[in-house]
Amino acid sequence: MGVSGSGKSTVGEWLAEALGVPFADADAFHPRHNIEKMSAGVPLDDADRAPWLDAMADWLARHGESGAVLVCSALKHRYRDRLRQVSSRLFFLHTEGSFELIAERVARRKGHFMPPSLLRSQFEALEPLGADERGAAVSVAGTPEETRAEALAVLERAGVC
Repeated sequence: MGVSGSGKSTVGEWLAEALGVPFADADAFHPRHNIEKMSAGVPLDDADRAPWLDAMADWLARHGESGAVLVCSALKHRYRDRLRQVSSRLFFLHTEGSFELIAERVARRKGHFMPPSLLRSQFEALEPLGADERGAAVSVAGTPEETRAEALAVLERAGVC
């Protein structure tokens, strides 16, 4: 989980490969309307997110036995609650960094529908993991290799892998 440009996909793809489990990116679950709205610089509202969250929850439910890695912003506690409904084993790995660092990365990114202008709204909407949520945060301030190593260590300590 984390804001756009926080390295979720990079870390998630690597973890899925390292763990030998299926991988999915939340971007693939957005209805066309959501992508058009974000491409136009308009933040999504909860009504826009509902079918997106349901589709991801369905995917997670189908992979409940084998385990899987799904990268998703999951910015709000209630969004994570929706995903947790399908599995008590769900673990949230929050890739986090400063606004300045993430904004720099988003500005360099090419070909993504999420414009840099929406990053501030994501930081404002972000609710940190709560005490009732199984998960941990990892910094993306270092190299991708450092972030991946920290992520794997967190998962090992939590007994996820």
